[in-house]
Amino acid sequence: MSSSTGAQQGPAARQAAMAEQVLAEGSATAAELAERFGVSLMTIHRDLDELERQGIVRKFRGGVTAQPSGVFESNVEYRLKTMRAEKAALADRALALIEPGMAIMLDDSTTTLEIARRLCHGEITPLTVVTNFLQAINLLSGRRGIHLMALGGDYDPLHSSFLGVSCVEAVQSLRVDLCFASTSAVHGGYAYHQEQHIVSVKRAMLDSAARGVLLIDHTKLARTALHRVVPLSRFDLLLVDDGASAEALRDLDEHKVTYEVCATVPAHEPQGRASHKAGGGDDRAGTT
Repeated sequence: MSSSTGAQQGPAARQAAMAEQVLAEGSATAAELAERFGVSLMTIHRDLDELERQGIVRKFRGGVTAQPSGVFESNVEYRLKTMRAEKAALADRALALIEPGMAIMLDDSTTTLEIARRLCHGEITPLTVVTNFLQAINLLSGRRGIHLMALGGDYDPLHSSFLGVSCVEAVQSLRVDLCFASTSAVHGGYAYHQEQHIVSVKRAMLDSAARGVLLIDHTKLARTALHRVVPLSRFDLLLVDDGASAEALRDLDEHKVTYEVCATVPAHEPQGRASHKAGGGDDRAGTT
């Protein structure tokens, strides 16, 4: 984008272009953005203040980032772009756990959204799917053979999902066969997340399921975030991709976590996995 074009844009168009750049690249400095868009640093900071208010990015000294920290979760648009091959591998394995006639629950993570994408093919029906994630609701609505139950509550644009007390109460009124969930960080035998209102919904989902499955890409291992969600023992199975380090997997072994390592491979190749039963062998949180 030329400096003159950037300067001629209105604030809304410039902010949209700025958000697209930061979401694609992960972070940027205010000086870089001022040069790219041909406006003053003061104008850039006003734009970044607005993007931060919308929950798209967060500011740090001298710049802005879309990446998560131990306190802040990333915007859903950024999370949709990250670790796509790893999430696909986890979803392929998770799909094998689902049988016709089941009732399953999906949380509002972009990892479990990959399960919803696969359910759209209609190969596992009849099926009841319960979720609070708007993107999953939009994907599955009207699909033949799928009874979709949308969990209500307060809409949160940062997560594109419904949360709050109403959502928790709706979850508590149900009982499903399987709950598929993800979270931002796993360390020392616990799952963690940055935001308290997300934690309460995830806990309720696990309480309402006969079995729980945690899907995490390898960047979430050996990380912490502000709030403990639950002990990993609350999950019947943890799925992680093959980018996980030996040290991180040893930590799971030491805490007697039942897990499977899912091979990340090109889509045309079959998925492989290695199983580990309980008792077997940067601080930033990841994105869900």
